[in-house]
Amino acid sequence: MKITLKDKIVWITGASGGIGEALAKACASEGAAVVLSGRRSAELERVRLLLPNPAKHLILPLDICDEHAQQQALDQLINHYGKLDWLINNAGISQRALVMDTTGETDRKIMEIDYFAQVALSRRVLSVMLQQKTGQLVFVSSVAGLVGTQYRGSYSAAKAALHLWANSVRAELFEQGIRVAVLFPGFVKTAVSMNALTGNGEALGKMDDAQAKAMTAEQFAAASLKALKAGKSYIVIGGFKEKLAALVSRVSPELLYKLIRKSKVR
Repeated sequence: MKITLKDKIVWITGASGGIGEALAKACASEGAAVVLSGRRSAELERVRLLLPNPAKHLILPLDICDEHAQQQALDQLINHYGKLDWLINNAGISQRALVMDTTGETDRKIMEIDYFAQVALSRRVLSVMLQQKTGQLVFVSSVAGLVGTQYRGSYSAAKAALHLWANSVRAELFEQGIRVAVLFPGFVKTAVSMNALTGNGEALGKMDDAQAKAMTAEQFAAASLKALKAGKSYIVIGGFKEKLAALVSRVSPELLYKLIRKSKVR
């Protein structure tokens, strides 16, 4: 299978920086019209102006947890372009706290952003794609959602939930022309750890060592787009250790548990 993005309408959430910005640039370079969403309007505009043929692209500022705003943004997108080909669910927040140091409020905030809001937006978008009889959903999960690690209990749970919800959508709607892919990034050099929530819900405010030494967002985006264009649906992108952990999680969970206990994830 070879998929082209030329003249496709691609909506990317969390597009004001990091992985979202890199994915926007990669999709635009393939000829897509990109719709950029996130909370920071000025940063979305900065990204739009960096894309080839900026007038082709659209910014839709959005708090992804606001379901009324989700519908307004979708309506605006359809009024502007008349269709939507891809939704890349990239918005999210990470965590850096042990499970016993994390409040229930922080648990719920992570789950709201990383799971419930994404599901709500995807369901809205699916109503449009089903009318079109075609569409592609892409979810940015995480290797943490496959293996579970220290300091990321709630984050791992939310990303695992997103992955399994995507599996159900894929099974239920394949015959109606809906394609679903899940990306599982390992460490990527972005501000994700800077913004990650501590146990009481405050931002960590510093870069993890593993994050600082990881692949760039541009490298991740290029690998992601290559796999998506090839029609892949289960896409693990990371270094050797992350890919190994994802593999071991499928073939020997007991071995994985031993490896994770000994791993350094901060």
